Parts: sequence; C-alpha cells; structure tokens
Amino acid sequence: MTSRVAIVELEENSQKSLKRALELIGGIEDLNTAKNNVVVKVGVFSHKVGNHTSVDLVKAITDVFSKASKIFLTESDNYQGTALERLQIWKDLFTERIVPFSLSDDADNKKVTLAGQEMGLSHILFKPNILVSTHILRSFERGSILKNLFGCISTPKKAKFHKILAPLLADVYEAIGGIDLAVLDGTHYWYGAGALPIPMNTVLAGRDAVAVETVGATLAGLKTEKMPIIQEFVKRGLGEGDLKNIEIVGATLESLREKFKLATQQHKQKWRERGGAPKRWAPAIDNLIREGFFKMPNKRTREDVKKALKAKSIPVEGNMNLVVTTLTRRVKKGVLKAVNGSDGWIYWTE
Repeated sequence: MTSRVAIVELEENSQKSLKRALELIGGIEDLNTAKNNVVVKVGVFSHKVGNHTSVDLVKAITDVFSKASKIFLTESDNYQGTALERLQIWKDLFTERIVPFSLSDDADNKKVTLAGQEMGLSHILFKPNILVSTHILRSFERGSILKNLFGCISTPKKAKFHKILAPLLADVYEAIGGIDLAVLDGTHYWYGAGALPIPMNTVLAGRDAVAVETVGATLAGLKTEKMPIIQEFVKRGLGEGDLKNIEIVGATLESLREKFKLATQQHKQKWRERGGAPKRWAPAIDNLIREGFFKMPNKRTREDVKKALKAKSIPVEGNMNLVVTTLTRRVKKGVLKAVNGSDGWIYWTE
C-alpha cells in the first residue's frame, strides 16, 4: 500500500473537505461496509479545554462511514475525568448508531503483553472492527495520531507508562491490528508549551498512520527523526516515516509549511503586543498562591480562579486552557492540591 497523505483546506462543510481528502488517498470503500463496526478513537485529555478534534470533523468522520451499523466514539478514563464525561464534548452526535464507549468500563477485555507487561485491552479495539484515530495538529514531540493509542490503556493512572511510551504504543498498534484510518484535525494548530491555538483550517488524512503523523509533525516544525514514537514504529515496519517516501496529495507541503511558519510568527507577535500573555499565567497564579487565595478552608473552582485573574486584569477570556495548564503543573509539582468534585475541579493549599 502506498503511503499517501492528503492535505486539504477545511471549508465551511467539514464533511465535504474530508470526503475530498479521502478521495485523494484512494477512498475507503473497503472500510465502509455493513459487515464491520467502526471505532473512532478520539483524543481528549480534558473536556474543559478545546484541544481535541472538533465536533464538526468527528461528525464528518461518522458521516463518511455511512454503511457501518455501529460507530463507537471511544476514550478511557484519566485523572481529568472519566471517559464518558469527556466524551460529552460530542454528545450532539450520539444516536442509536453513534454511541459513546468507555474503554475503561469494558469487562470484555483481551489479555495482551505490552512493553513486557500483561494488560487488558477492550474487545472493540480488535479486528474486524475498523479503527480510526483522530487528534489535533500540535507541536508536541510525542505527536498526536500515534500518541492517541495511549488512551487505549484502560487504567486512569497512565503516568507510570511514560518512560516506556514508544514501545508500549507500538505494541498496542500491533496487538489490535493497526490503525485503519488516521485523521489529523488542523482546524487549529496548537503551538507551544501553553498550547496556543492558531487557526489553520486544514485536515490531513491517510491510511498509513505513521505517514500522517510524520507529515503533521513536519508541518508543526518538529524533527521527525528525533521523535522516539515515530522512529519506534518505523523500526518495526509499521509505517513510513521518511517524507521522501510519502506521496503528499492535495495542498503541497512546501506551501503549507510556509503558511504555518508565517501564522506562527504572526501569532507570537500578537501575544507580544498583548503583553506576552502566555508568560503571565504562572506568575499570576503563583501570586494568588502566595496571597493565600487557595489556603484552606478556601477551595477554589476554575471559575473562582478565572474571576480572580480577571480582577487583576489578566486576559482570561478564550484562554482558560492556559489557566488550566498552569494549575495542572502546580498540582504536579505539589504546590497545589486538587480533586475533581461535583462542581468540577477544585484547588487548595494546606
């Protein structure tokens, strides 16, 4: 099979754009049949921020599988919330045919060995079901499409696997029989440690998930030869990681790279003109901590934090993903304590 990746600019109708991309890679008639169910592995770390495949594009994915009797939108639990909580992002798409499915709640698991450890994977991930991996385009050295397989692990406590991530993901891929279709959502390009969304209105699609990851990472300015996950997959012969051997159809890679470079520069300039907002979150939240804002008996919701930052003239509207990222980092460092309660995440210090 030729490693062919389509790059198409998103129009108002995401379905039309995705159909065009699939036509460019030779179609998916062999995947779109009544015989097989379709499993769409969405990538969503948190349902409180926007760095996940858009509702429109997920709808377009479900629409192109018109013959499938059942389509499962799947995720597993993590410390940000349960799979079913986070899948509510796409609740408007749910029907009798398109249903949310928690990989963490499936009692019908198949035992496999992943990175030398025996684990259970949900039965729906295995063939003959068709697996679609969709995630966002981002400047993240661990990637998107292949990293999305991490969510196949049912346990919410996944951090312990980070040191063996590359072989673990490749083992998952081999165990379940691979990814049948990869769709990379470039509606926004999520740039930098603060995950700043840059509108790019682009979609990438291909049957070779490694090739799609490679092209997406190149657009994001990453050096694919230094990305352990891509290189692990290439070493095992699971896909193509060399741009010279990937047929790119639709928009040219050269024009898109220039477009991404220019958009990133303009975005950086915009943030500088606004006072370097991305660099203000950590100092602002650290000041709240020092001032005792989080000190018991106070327990603060994200809305409380938002109001406190606004009172200090910190521009939070449309940027809560940056606030959440900073809070999460403070929790990981042990500076803040946190729990996901009935009112959402709350934070405090002793």
